[in-house]
Amino acid sequence: MSSQDIPEEKHLPSEQGDAHHGGVAVADDPFADPGLPAHRPRIQDIDERAAKRSERTVAMLFTLSMLATIGFIAAFVTIPIDKIVYIFPIGKVSALNFTLGLTLGAALFCIGAGAVHWARTLMSDVEIADERHEMAASPEVKAKVMEDWAAGAGESGIGRRPLIRNTMFGALALLPLSAVVILRDLGPLPEDSLRKTLWAKGKLLINQNTMEPLRPEDVQVGSLTFAMPEGLEEEQHDFQVQIAKAALMIVRIQPEDIKDKQELEWSHDGIVAYSKICTHVGCPISLYEQQTHHVLCPCHQSTFDLSDGARVIFGPAGHALPQLRIGVNDEGFLEALGDFEEPVGPAFWERG
Repeated sequence: MSSQDIPEEKHLPSEQGDAHHGGVAVADDPFADPGLPAHRPRIQDIDERAAKRSERTVAMLFTLSMLATIGFIAAFVTIPIDKIVYIFPIGKVSALNFTLGLTLGAALFCIGAGAVHWARTLMSDVEIADERHEMAASPEVKAKVMEDWAAGAGESGIGRRPLIRNTMFGALALLPLSAVVILRDLGPLPEDSLRKTLWAKGKLLINQNTMEPLRPEDVQVGSLTFAMPEGLEEEQHDFQVQIAKAALMIVRIQPEDIKDKQELEWSHDGIVAYSKICTHVGCPISLYEQQTHHVLCPCHQSTFDLSDGARVIFGPAGHALPQLRIGVNDEGFLEALGDFEEPVGPAFWERG
C-alpha cells in the first residue's frame, strides 16, 4: 500500500493541546476568554423599583451611621464617667464605656454594610477579564485606567443616585468627629474636674490612719499627718480618682516660724494643710524634715518649704504646693473653709 492510500490522521483539539474557545486557539492566545459563565442580571438591573429600594436601604444605613456618631458624641459629653449600669448577661459595666462602644461600633458597621449593599445590588457586577501588565504603566495604560475609573464611577451610579451619595458623604464626614471629641480629655473638662476636689466649706479633716476626725491637739509640732475629706470611703469605686486630687498633708509649725503671711492666715494655730500631690508629675509627697520644715518628693527630689508657702526650693517642680484654708468648727474638729484655690498636682498649660 502506498503512502497515498493511507488516510490522513485527524487530530482532535485535546490531542493537539490547543483547545479552542470561540474559534480562537488558547495555545495561540494566552489572554483568551477563559470561559466565564454567562452574566445573570440582578433584579435591580431590570427593575427600577427594586433599584430604588436598594438605594433607600443604603441611604438608611448611612443615615443610621450618622445618628450613631451623634449618639457617640452625646454620650461622651453627657454620661458621667463613674456611672455603672447592669447589662444582662454581662453584669455591671461602665455606662459610658458600654455606650461609646455600642454607638461607635454601630456607626462603623452601618458604613460598611451600606457600602457592601451598594456594591452588591447597584454597582456593575459584569465580570471582565483583562491581561496582566508590567508595573511601569505605559501612557496608553494610564489613559485606560482613567477611562476605567470614569466608567466605574458611572456604573456605580454615584452621579445618578444623589441620595446615596449625600448620605454616604454625611456618614463619612461625621464619623471622624468621634475621634475629635475624645481629644477633649487632653485639656480641662467642661465641669473643671481638674480644678475641683471634694474639699468644701465645712468638710472635716479625716486622719487617713485612724479614719477619725482630727482635732488641733492631735497634730503635734514636727509631726506629719495625712488626711482626706469627710465622706470619702475606700470602698467607693472612684476612691483612687478622688484621693489623687484631695490627699492632704498636715504639719504643725510654730506660728513665729511661718514666713508667708497668707499661709499664716490660712492656718490654725500653726497647723498648715497642703496638697500631698507633687506639682511635678503627681507623685505623693511623704518625706518631712521637721527642723527645716521641708518636704521632699521621693520620685524626683522636688523639695518644698512648708514654712514659706510651700514654695519650690529644689528639683523640677514648677509650682508651690496648693494650700487648703482650714479652721476649727464648734465641736473642736479641724475643717476645711473651702476648696483649693488652684489646681492640685502637675501644672497644665493654663497655669503656666
